[in-house]
Amino acid sequence: MSGIPVAEDVLAADIAVLPLTEVANALGTSVNKVRQLLREGELIALKRGGELVVPSAFLVKDGVVKGLSGTITVLADSGFSRTEMLRWLFTTDDSLPGSTPVNALRTSHGTEVKRRAQAMAF
Repeated sequence: MSGIPVAEDVLAADIAVLPLTEVANALGTSVNKVRQLLREGELIALKRGGELVVPSAFLVKDGVVKGLSGTITVLADSGFSRTEMLRWLFTTDDSLPGSTPVNALRTSHGTEVKRRAQAMAF
């Protein structure tokens, strides 16, 4: 797990997560490629039950949710830690379509999510 940034588990217990092997299967790739995606900031991992996992909400049928990696980059550039990013992505915001930033990304509202992420930097 060296070199993989890991967020604290700040998510509610009912938020579904997937171990890296299941993420790899869902993406049709290897676990090593998933680890590379984590190191490069395309995904965020956390430890739950001693295992490295990724929120299942980060994945859709065709791969990683569109706009997620760009949002992670904007948040990282704003100084957010992986834990702060995870908390923000899953925090309820009734003014967003889908009620959380991650759900807004899943419903093709990435521009609005990134705009809000950029606004938090100032």
